[in-house]
Amino acid sequence: MDEITKILHIDGNEEEQRNKIEQIMCQILLKHVTDLIYVMKVESGPIFSYLFMNEMAINQTKVSPTYLGKTLQAALDKSLATHLQHHYEFVVKHKDTHTFQDKVTLPNGEEIYGESILTPIIDEHNQVKYIVSITRDISKSVLEKQRLLESEQRYKSLVDQNLDAVLSVDENGVILNVNESTCSLIGWDTIDLVDSLIFSIFHAHEKTAFELIFAETLKGFPQEKIGLSIHHKNGNEIIGHVKTIPIVIDNRVVGIYLIVKDITDQQKLDEMLKFMAFHDHLTGLPNRSSLRENLMKSIKSAKEKNEKVALMYIDLDRFKFLNDSLGHNMGDVLLKDVAIRLSNIEDDVYSVYRQGGDEFIVLLKSASRVKATTYATRILEEISRPFILDGEEYYISGSLGISLFPNDGEDIETLIKCADTALYRVKERGRGHFQFYSKDMHAGSSYAMTLETGLRTAIERNELQLYFQPQIDLNTRQTTSFEALLRWNHPTLGFVSPGEFIPIAEETGIIISIGEWVIKEVCERMREWNSQNYQPVTIAVNLSPKQFLQANILEVIQSEMERNGIQPSTLEFEITEGSMQDSKEALDVLNRLKEVGVGIAVDDFGTGFSSLSHLQHFPIDTLKIDQSFVREVLSDKKNAAITTTIIHLAQSLGLTVTAEGIETKEQLVFFEKMKCDKAQGFYFSKPLPEKEMIDRYFKRKTV
Repeated sequence: MDEITKILHIDGNEEEQRNKIEQIMCQILLKHVTDLIYVMKVESGPIFSYLFMNEMAINQTKVSPTYLGKTLQAALDKSLATHLQHHYEFVVKHKDTHTFQDKVTLPNGEEIYGESILTPIIDEHNQVKYIVSITRDISKSVLEKQRLLESEQRYKSLVDQNLDAVLSVDENGVILNVNESTCSLIGWDTIDLVDSLIFSIFHAHEKTAFELIFAETLKGFPQEKIGLSIHHKNGNEIIGHVKTIPIVIDNRVVGIYLIVKDITDQQKLDEMLKFMAFHDHLTGLPNRSSLRENLMKSIKSAKEKNEKVALMYIDLDRFKFLNDSLGHNMGDVLLKDVAIRLSNIEDDVYSVYRQGGDEFIVLLKSASRVKATTYATRILEEISRPFILDGEEYYISGSLGISLFPNDGEDIETLIKCADTALYRVKERGRGHFQFYSKDMHAGSSYAMTLETGLRTAIERNELQLYFQPQIDLNTRQTTSFEALLRWNHPTLGFVSPGEFIPIAEETGIIISIGEWVIKEVCERMREWNSQNYQPVTIAVNLSPKQFLQANILEVIQSEMERNGIQPSTLEFEITEGSMQDSKEALDVLNRLKEVGVGIAVDDFGTGFSSLSHLQHFPIDTLKIDQSFVREVLSDKKNAAITTTIIHLAQSLGLTVTAEGIETKEQLVFFEKMKCDKAQGFYFSKPLPEKEMIDRYFKRKTV
């Protein structure tokens, strides 16, 4: 207000008043303007010295009040003075306005960006006498521009370096821009793609689906679609995972970004994994998972149409023998050939599945008993035709059990179980034919299934026990050896006879884990007896045929003996004659066992084939005469003659002979006369629990 008041009270003529007003206005502008104003005097050199600074410049630069008359070099540090000297010289040289930008660090450490305009004041001799510098703070605009530039660079990096295809299109679907990955994905160059329609890159059958998501995106809603088929330049099909994002400017969608990920390999992998999940890897047939899914659909359809469904459970007879004889590779070839033959029975209502091993299942929809019979007959005929394996003809047969929906069950588990039960009955009655399920079959198979299920957890539940039957030395009447016998105390059935559960364990392969448990338990018991200072005894352990030919049986035995500190001579392993049918492999196993130092006995001797020929070559220590001979040795002359021959032959070969199943004094007397070495049976003792055996027979070492 003071300046305005001065203007209004100026005296003098009009020209003086105008000059005064101009001076005051200049003073007001110089005082209140936010720009930094400098007036520099130009002298020969050229040398530039300060003539004037407005208040804003003085405040910003914090220069000394004595700046007037000082040169750039005297007032400023060397680097800044040199920088400004260069720009001022440019104005002097060109006698024209000059603009430049620079970054300045204020005394408080703050950095600002300034734009300076240098304007020359030229005298009548065309010489630059003064230079007026006006510097404006443009930090805000510079920083904003930098942010925009950085944002653009980030966006460009995101798009250009993206491994996925990124395309921008306008609202009409015209492609505006693509990144390099787009060209790599579909094989077309940028020049081919830009200005073309985005819809053209999709297969014809996918255009409608893409047009729908395109339209939704234009409404402002991002979209996503997996599995769209895209054209490649070479004609191949690419499976894409497509995402669409609206481009919004001033609240209006002006275009769309597309991000396309190539999932062709992933899709193929997913399809392969799905195929593997529902198909058998060896034969390519649908597997159990596929059977369950299709059977569930068939049952549902049959209920709606009031129809029947037949389930046929097929097992290959003698497959194990052939597989063991020819090797697993030939066994696999046979399974593939069977799968092909079963698949060649083509019908809309017929489908075949591999259940596992040598078992197949056929599902027959819209079935009847007559129709099932027809198909079962044809299936068995197909299997019975000769198979060519490695140039040779081989014959097998099939057994087949059939269950019907809804007669035999209305759910998947029941139908499979009933068909399996019928199959089991076929095997019991000679194999090679088929049979429908009937309710009277269920009792026997249910019991067998209960035993099998229980056996699988018997070890974990501590249901297995060892009993020990003494073997009497007939020369000294001392008892220094025992046979370990397995007993199973089922939680609901009580003690199950070994004659019932051992065959099931053999057939299912559970005998391997049970046999290892027996070896482990015997060795641990013997270690405990040794720690109690009992006189050493010999324990005989039975090896089943499967266990005897187990690949790692020697390692199992050695490991347990070493872990428990057992002397090999105190262990004897009993094998059956059936285990020695494969002479070469059996001889190898027996020789390895003998190297360990354990004893070897042949159990049930005399009931197998080629028994005598084995004695000469196999490293056997003991023959155990089967109790079937012992039982009738006094009433049957042939049995007596055979028994006598076995004893004499064994003695001549230096083998120990043990008679099993001695039940009467008369039988004992007979074997004593025959100079038999050992005897065991109920006449002496039934198999005993460990504690009772220790109490009756064990003696402590004398010190």
